Amino acid sequence: MTLAVLLPLLLAAGPAPVPVYFEQTTVVLAHGKPSGPGVTARIWYSGARMRMEPGNAPVGTALVLRLDQGKAYRMDPARKRAIAIDLQRLRDQSQMDVAMAGQLMGVDAGGVKTEALPQPRVIGGYRCSGYRLSAGSAVLDVYLTRKIPAGVSAFTDFLEWSGASQAMGGLVKALRALPGFPLEMRSHVNVMGEMHETLSTIANVKVGPHAAALFAPPAGWAVEAESSGQE
Repeated sequence: MTLAVLLPLLLAAGPAPVPVYFEQTTVVLAHGKPSGPGVTARIWYSGARMRMEPGNAPVGTALVLRLDQGKAYRMDPARKRAIAIDLQRLRDQSQMDVAMAGQLMGVDAGGVKTEALPQPRVIGGYRCSGYRLSAGSAVLDVYLTRKIPAGVSAFTDFLEWSGASQAMGGLVKALRALPGFPLEMRSHVNVMGEMHETLSTIANVKVGPHAAALFAPPAGWAVEAESSGQE
């Protein structure tokens, strides 16, 4: 999972979130070209409920977040069990990870600059407007469409919940302010003199309500507390 995904929940006041499903593929770039096949994730987002399935894992393997209930589960279909995750520990770990990332990128220095990119693009059949966010050594180019009635919250709510919006020096707030639903995100980050570049693309977007069963352990599954070896 990337920060763009774990960059999944509902703290900010405003309109009710639009339920959306999408598939996100993230690749690491070397000299502007993919260095491998990348990582794909399937995401079901519905405000305080989110389900994330890694694309290279057996069907049904998932992380389920239920912030409305203060619960989280790791689904193990091979053993038909759901591991109940300590949500406070998950939040604390997220805060530490993103705070460290923010320090390495220097995003707390000088605020965030947002500028519109001059040329629109067509991505997945949608006309998209582009924006560049710059903070410290991090540069994020985002292309969004207004034709999909869902916003950036599917990508930023987890960071709001974890407290990462403060650690990222306004970058999350600037991302949340962009109009539309993002279909492509390219990041350039200089960490200790080394350039890191990733490209995330969104496909198969479907807007509409999700089945409640997606956000709960299936009937008949054992629910177990996580052990130290499962963290």
